[in-house]
Amino acid sequence: MKTRQTALQKDAKDARRLASALLRWYDRGHRSFVWRAEEGEKADPYRVWLSEIMLQQTQAATVESYYRKFLDRWPTLQALAGADRDALLHAWQGLGYYSRARNLHRTARIVADELGGRFPEDEAGLMALPGIGPYSAAAIAAIAFEKPATVVDGNVERVIARLFAIAKPVSKAKKEIRAAAASLTPKRRPGDYAHAIMELGGAICRPSRPDCPHCPWAFACDALAAGLVEDLPKRLRRPRRPVRHGVAFWLRRGDGAVLLRRRPETGLLGGMMEIPSTDWRAGAWTMAEAWGAAPVPAAKLKAKRPLPGSVRHDFSHFRLELSVLVAETQARMRTPENTLWCPPEGFGDHALPAAMRKVIAHVRAAAPRLAPVRAADKT
Repeated sequence: MKTRQTALQKDAKDARRLASALLRWYDRGHRSFVWRAEEGEKADPYRVWLSEIMLQQTQAATVESYYRKFLDRWPTLQALAGADRDALLHAWQGLGYYSRARNLHRTARIVADELGGRFPEDEAGLMALPGIGPYSAAAIAAIAFEKPATVVDGNVERVIARLFAIAKPVSKAKKEIRAAAASLTPKRRPGDYAHAIMELGGAICRPSRPDCPHCPWAFACDALAAGLVEDLPKRLRRPRRPVRHGVAFWLRRGDGAVLLRRRPETGLLGGMMEIPSTDWRAGAWTMAEAWGAAPVPAAKLKAKRPLPGSVRHDFSHFRLELSVLVAETQARMRTPENTLWCPPEGFGDHALPAAMRKVIAHVRAAAPRLAPVRAADKT
């Protein structure tokens, strides 16, 4: 397919015209988010950074309430740096991708303790901090420090692919898209421009049914001129998500408390609490294999049995299927390492990821006497 211009052929005059048109459109009215500084207000780097980390892989509508609660609890960088990590993970519940929360805590401590409480202002310095990649670094540099950094997220990729009619799938055109986006990034008002181009992708240049009549860049959009807006950007078909199998152990003490375990600090759901389980693997577990992998020797368990049904949970790269085995423990059993006993009414005090909350719900449905529901849980 031939385009009127290649991605790097829009000259400086065109770039200035496009940037000016986008900023005028943004100034006429845009969506209001709690993390955006008001007109004339200087952006707070701490708030910009916090919002950008939360917005990674999470929709703005979901983030808003979490952002408010975080600021109420930890209003400054120093407050967050001094936060208890378990409390932070607990507050993060529902946002997913918990490595972001762990990196948030690590970065807060580095900036507070080693950098004098000041974030680096350039992209390279920002990317040296945990959890900050190219997109987040560019967004923070532009919005918090007015650096002419090129912000490229999924929305921006879609806008640029259509503006320049880039026919390759996004996964194979990232360098071309970034170069094209960089050719448009202005030195004037880079923070507002970053907000504006992301707003354009979210509100106007949508994945389906884009609102081309109201687009400030319609006059220069190669995809619109060629009638290809709905066809771009092209995406490769995702491979089928693999399935991993595991077995969770609902081990109950005589007083009704259930065994919880802290996951390893690194890796998926690192540092969070879980209903103890086997490894998650491609093949299903036999009953003998599962009991052999229990966190407590099977000889010290009684009334062992499986629960009917299973728990399913989708992670970004695989689907997890968990069977649940239940058992009673001996009264004076030694508590295994990295575990604790918790009454079911106290589960809400711990950072339990969504997959584990599904296990709890499954037990409550299949064997309610094993996991009684608090009155508060019924409302």
